[in-house]
Order: sequence, then C-alpha cells, then structure tokens
Amino acid sequence: MRRRRKTKILATLGPASATPPQIRALFEAGADAFRINMSHTSHAGLAELHRTVRGLEETVGRPIGILVDLQGPKIRLGILPGGVREIHKGDRLHLVRKVSADNGTDIPIPHAEVFATLQAGESILVDDGKIRLRIEDANKEWADAVVETGGLLKDKKGVNLPDTVLPIPAMTPKDRSDLDAALHLGVDWIAQSFVQRADDVAEMKKVVGRRAACLAKIEKPRAIEWLSDILDIADALMVARGDLGVELPVQEVPGKQKYITRAARKAGKPVVVATQMLESMIAAPVPTRAEVSDVATAVFEGADAVMLSAESAAGQYPSEAVSMMDKIATTVESDPLYVSIIDSQRFAPESTTADAIMAAVHEVTQTINARAIVCWTKSGATALRAARERSDAPIIALTPSIETSRRLSLVWGLHSVYTEDAHDLDDMVERAARFAFQEGFAKTGERIVVTAGVPLRTPGATNMLRVAFVGPQPR
Repeated sequence: MRRRRKTKILATLGPASATPPQIRALFEAGADAFRINMSHTSHAGLAELHRTVRGLEETVGRPIGILVDLQGPKIRLGILPGGVREIHKGDRLHLVRKVSADNGTDIPIPHAEVFATLQAGESILVDDGKIRLRIEDANKEWADAVVETGGLLKDKKGVNLPDTVLPIPAMTPKDRSDLDAALHLGVDWIAQSFVQRADDVAEMKKVVGRRAACLAKIEKPRAIEWLSDILDIADALMVARGDLGVELPVQEVPGKQKYITRAARKAGKPVVVATQMLESMIAAPVPTRAEVSDVATAVFEGADAVMLSAESAAGQYPSEAVSMMDKIATTVESDPLYVSIIDSQRFAPESTTADAIMAAVHEVTQTINARAIVCWTKSGATALRAARERSDAPIIALTPSIETSRRLSLVWGLHSVYTEDAHDLDDMVERAARFAFQEGFAKTGERIVVTAGVPLRTPGATNMLRVAFVGPQPR
C-alpha cells in the first residue's frame, strides 16, 4: 500500500480510536504513524495499543511507526479555598510555596524550583495564558505579583514561566517509568516534552540508547534559543504549537514554526508540525478554511509530518480528520507552486562524500526523469540524506532492519520496505528494480536511481550511485 503524497500523517490514539477497527480505519484513511500520549495512557493501555498497531502492521504488510509522547514536568497551582478565586487587572497577589492556601489572599504553587529561579520582571501564565501575572519581588519561599490579565483563577491549573529556565530534571519519575515501559515494548520514537536545552535531550538519549529514536518537542522559547545545539543531539523535532503559543505572543508562532522547520530540514532531521491543525473537526465533520490553510502552510514548508491530536484521539470524526489531512497534503503537493517553493529552499550539500552523492542523486534523477530513488539503508542515514534533498521522485528505502523501517515512517517522501540485505552489487541493483516495480513506482523500461554504501553493511557510508532499468518482471 503506497501513499500518493510525501508528507506523512501522525495520528494520536485515544478513546475515539483505541479499538482494532478504529485504528485500522485511521491507517486506511492515511495515517502513517501513531502517537500515544502518556499524559492520558496507563502502561496497560500503552501495551494494548502497541499490540493492536503491531497486529495491524502484520495484516497490511507495511511498517507503521509508534511514537510515545512523555508528559514531561507539569507545573500546577496548588489548592485554593473554594477551588476558585476571581482576580482583576491591577490586583496584587502573594504567591507562596505551599500545597494549599491558608487564607483567601495567598496563591499556592507547590514547586520549590519555581521560587528558586523567579526574578522581578518575569511573567507567570496560568491556565494556558488566560491569566497573566508580572513578578514584582521574589525569594525562595514567596513572590509578589501584579495581575496584568485577570479572570477566574482555578486551583490545579497549569502554570507556564516563559521568561524562566527552570532547574528541573528533563524527565520526571513518571516519565522514567513510562519510558521504561515504552522501551520494553519496542516503540519506535520517544517524544520528550518541555525541552529547554540540549542537555535535556542528552539525558534522555543516555537512557534510550539505540532502542528508539528521540524527538524533541519545541514548546518553550528557551528551546528556540538553543535550537542548534538541540538539533545536534535530537533525532527529530516537533513544533509543539500549544505551549509555544502560550509562552510566546501568538503572532510570533508562525514565524517560529518556519524557523524550526527550516532548521530541521537543513540538518536533515525530520520535523513534525503539531497542535490544533484541524481543531474544529473534534466536533464537526469538516474543518474551517483557516485550518485547511494552516495544514497547507506546513506542507508547503516541506515539513516531514503533520500531526492530529484530539481530532483523532477524542473527536467525533477521527478517520474523517485523517482523510481530510491526506486530501490537503495530496492537493498541495500537486500544486505547481509547491515544487517551486521546495526547490527554492533546497540547501547546499555539506562537504562530505554522502552529501555529494545525494546531491548527485537528485540531479541525475531530475535530468533523466527517473521514476524513483531506491536507497539501501540499515541505520536509516542514507534514506534521511535522500529525503533532505526533497526530490520530485518518490524514495524507496530498502532496509534489513524492521526498527529502521518503522522509524522512517515519519520521514518525508520515504516508502519504507523491510527486506533482507543485499548480497552483492548485482543483487542490490536487481532487487531495487524489482521493488520499484512491485511497489507501483516504476514500469518495465523505466529508469530508477539506486544509492547505497559500499562495502555493504557499512552504516552511514553512502558512496554509490547507479542508474538502472526496470526489466520485465516474472509472472
């Protein structure tokens, strides 16, 4: 089953999409990989979803990626008397390092790390930014703040500190437990929430090793400042526009999305655009025109994947949301402007053999109008370099590693095929042509471009380019 688009779709599983028939419906509608959000999933639930997706994979004969999204450190208000308090612009509040407030004037925040770093002039946002406070004075036990945007302050609501780098560990005890469960099952991607700096990603990669690929969610302004260092360590990025839109002025988010997307593309690492892409389809069978434009913008920018959250996890129209995402991406990619935009954003190759070969693959493919690029890859490095070029021709990634084939399900333009490794150069070229024919990418007499690393089974050593004809196939 081949997709007719290059942009991938990552669909979140949840109450509306937890059964085998529902998950199959999402796959048939166009989902390439599935996200499991550990903020709302138990270990038993994770195991059941993992088992269902792997069963679907075996049935359809296509590698399907599974991404587990760790909750990350959540900062919340403590307990207020009566559970709620109305505050107004100009009010002065006394924040205290307590689990609950003893009177009607204190606001409890039971997180020592918050008071250890708060400074005068910094902002505190509550309840997804609905309430905004400005710190006037602070120490390790309390802080005084003035209300800049008022409203109903409810206990246990989330707290964001956009101006503060918090001295908190990259992973909470819950995250470590969830990570162990996910790695034990053999998931393909681990997404790390609230990354602030490269050290956060490095800490997770020490635990994960080579058992999964690590995706850093960019949802804090500080992470954008350290984006280059984070990209050096992470295997992929996500533009997590939910919290990013809380901690940044919302009008800045589109520009940051483009910046993050282009930085990841230049580094040759996958980038996922996420949050509220088809939000109205949680309750409606069709999206708004603005949402369609939002998805189209991510596709025009060359994002590797676009993600559905509540739309597929808890909405009334989960498969319809995936189908709509599929239609938008397919339509955009057939637009003549799409090719010109992608071409204009192509990056010059670095001075390495692998990059030089892939730049040549792109040029040769265009010059001879090859029907497909076929990459032999064990680690996935060759396929990632091919995807970085954003060529017009589809890319078939042949790999002897089922783990690699699943991870590549998030990468732009890649059609991954799990197969035994090539035995020699002749076998490499012959089977590349055969798979191009069998998977529906090329017909008899058409040309393909084959690339790999020689000697065979040398990870990351992309150094070979061959042009091959697809010959008559045995009946």
